[in-house]
Amino acid sequence: MKSPLVLPNRRAFLGASAFGAAMFTTAGLFAEQLDLTPRQTEGPFYPDRLPLDTDNDLLRINDQITPAVGQITHLTGRVLSSSGEPLRNAQVEIWQCDANGAYLHSRSGNAENRDSNFQGFGRFLTDSEGRYYFRTIKPVAYPGRTPHIHYAVDHGGQRMLTTQCYIQGEPQNARDGVLRGITPQAAALLMAEFKPIPGSKINELAANFNLVVGATPEDKPRRR
Repeated sequence: MKSPLVLPNRRAFLGASAFGAAMFTTAGLFAEQLDLTPRQTEGPFYPDRLPLDTDNDLLRINDQITPAVGQITHLTGRVLSSSGEPLRNAQVEIWQCDANGAYLHSRSGNAENRDSNFQGFGRFLTDSEGRYYFRTIKPVAYPGRTPHIHYAVDHGGQRMLTTQCYIQGEPQNARDGVLRGITPQAAALLMAEFKPIPGSKINELAANFNLVVGATPEDKPRRR
């Protein structure tokens, strides 16, 4: 197990994260329904064999000392219903390729150069305000795709949302086939700003990506 000094407790991480606290807004009533986060393909590279370590720190596997290669990114957000209510105890999953463009999957491209120190997949259970947190790397492009992070949300034992998060302003977005398959308005809901953290001596980034899920589960089984 990883040392508790590495990251805040899963259910109490926000108290030790000043930049994270600044990103979250207090839950309240919404006069209008929120736009649902567009669903996107799971893709072919959801891990076909989950790692032994599936926590929310993708930069270190268990207690290994050597971290993954890549620009450290603190990824935060909230899971909300269309009426703006937070979803507590929603399981948020992310998976992405490493800095070399390789996924944690047996058929991934560039698998021979996969960063063995990158976890590639993580899970987090949202708190009472629907908040989640991951420490990962800034996503990179690989042949045929713009940089992105895959997301899935399970709640009440059902898969509620599968989608992808993209970098706002990334030039390659305009050429990405998955993004071009949806309207510009829908694509805008999948963008997140990856901003430098003031005062970070190692050029860390912070990104906030909220997820708004509908009441109807996806027509697919929940992953285990």
